[in-house]
Amino acid sequence: MQLPCPYCGLRDEAEFQWGGESHVVRPAETASDADWTDYLFARRNPRGRALERWVHIGGCGAWFNVSRDTVTHHVQHVYPIGAPDPAAREPHPDD
Repeated sequence: MQLPCPYCGLRDEAEFQWGGESHVVRPAETASDADWTDYLFARRNPRGRALERWVHIGGCGAWFNVSRDTVTHHVQHVYPIGAPDPAAREPHPDD
């Protein structure tokens, strides 16, 4: 698999490290134990489109978001941390 680093261009997957699901919102400090448990341990594991964080450890060191198909590994979008999902107007298959 190859990933397009937004700063260095297309590179082999070996230069990157997966950082987990993106767009996970940290609960308020006053949240319930159940909310904290969900935040810490519950993640989506979709078949198909997934929103993930990656870091270019073998290059510039930048973190970025990737929208990727987990079956075909096709990368649909690469976008900055903090930016909304570019395909947010499209319904998510797990919703």
